[in-house]
Amino acid sequence: MSVTSRQPVRALLTSAVISGLLAASTCVFADNNLSRLEAIKQSGELRVCIWPEYFAISYRNQKNNELQGIDIDLAAEFASDLGVKPRFIPTHFGRFMDDIDANACDVGMFGIGRTAARKQRIDFSQPYLASGMYGLTTKTNSYISSWETMDQPGNVVCVQRGTYMETEMRKQLKQAELSVVEKPYEREIEVRSGRADVFITDYPYGQKMLKQNDWARLLTPQDQSGQKFEYAYAVAKNQPQWLARVNTFVATVKQDGRLREAAARHALIPIVLD
Repeated sequence: MSVTSRQPVRALLTSAVISGLLAASTCVFADNNLSRLEAIKQSGELRVCIWPEYFAISYRNQKNNELQGIDIDLAAEFASDLGVKPRFIPTHFGRFMDDIDANACDVGMFGIGRTAARKQRIDFSQPYLASGMYGLTTKTNSYISSWETMDQPGNVVCVQRGTYMETEMRKQLKQAELSVVEKPYEREIEVRSGRADVFITDYPYGQKMLKQNDWARLLTPQDQSGQKFEYAYAVAKNQPQWLARVNTFVATVKQDGRLREAAARHALIPIVLD
């Protein structure tokens, strides 16, 4: 066989090899949608990202060092449904998307607000809770008597970076000054020190502050018909079958009553989405 006659054969072989590699690659990517669930079952654990300072959601009780909250309970239920045990990975709202991208956890389960910005980086399950915004100030603050008097010249409103409260307050405040802090506990420090007049939070954290601090006063908007922020579970992008399995869990606990039971245990019935 001449060199000339061998070239078409080589071209055909090369084409076949490339086609085979592409096909295999396609299969690998398709299998990757299933590999998350398979890896969870093989490892025997569901890795769950949580923020351990989120009262009634995923909170570490400082008295006994135990985790408690609706998403601690539901993560245990999800792991049980999968036939594995939960392993909780501490994170916070400023870092959790990096942790999910880095495969530090399989799912984020700590009342994560579904925002447009976050949807660009991660995928969300169907929502299971929805909360409006609330303000926390001191009982001695004479400048702010209600939510409606908050946005006034000279007032300082504090939010945590990376939360939906930051995004909304940037849009809503016209006269008050916005103060942005990195850590959740810094909001309370700013208000207690007088550097801020009020900090913005949601229903669960607001209830924590009222329960644990006799100085705290809750500011509730008179108009409760406004936008409520939906909370959901978060997974890495491009894993449609894993996302579908998470959604199946959400739908199941809504239907069989486990969501409401967990919400009742942690006084969250007012924000449940059935």
